Amino acid sequence: MKAGDLVRRDTLRLVLAAIKQSEVDGGRPLNEADVQAVLTRQIKQRRESVADYERAGRPDLAAKEQAELQIIESYLPQMMSREEIATLARQVIGEMDIKDAKGMGQVMSKLMPQVKGKADGRLVNEVVREMLQ
Repeated sequence: MKAGDLVRRDTLRLVLAAIKQSEVDGGRPLNEADVQAVLTRQIKQRRESVADYERAGRPDLAAKEQAELQIIESYLPQMMSREEIATLARQVIGEMDIKDAKGMGQVMSKLMPQVKGKADGRLVNEVVREMLQ
């Protein structure tokens, strides 16, 4: 607040409100994993909003959402890169001996617990799909 960064201040207020709302809905205080899940949901919501605003021809609102997205992402642990996800996916595919896209569900069910909170599910899905085609 002292720095006068209004976007950061407003974004943090929105995130804190979302965390408190989750606590009220759940009837208990959130642990670190729960807070991380709330932040992840907020990031997903911002990404969808950016895409919607860009489709609607509103670059001003898309830029605002993008700025909020970057602020929220700074509070999460560093996400895995595409290459790191591909390495893990290759291991899982090799272990399970999956050859085609029919086994994608099996690969995803084994891979997602390993990358939970460290990688975006959409990116993991995209990497696995490319590897199995």
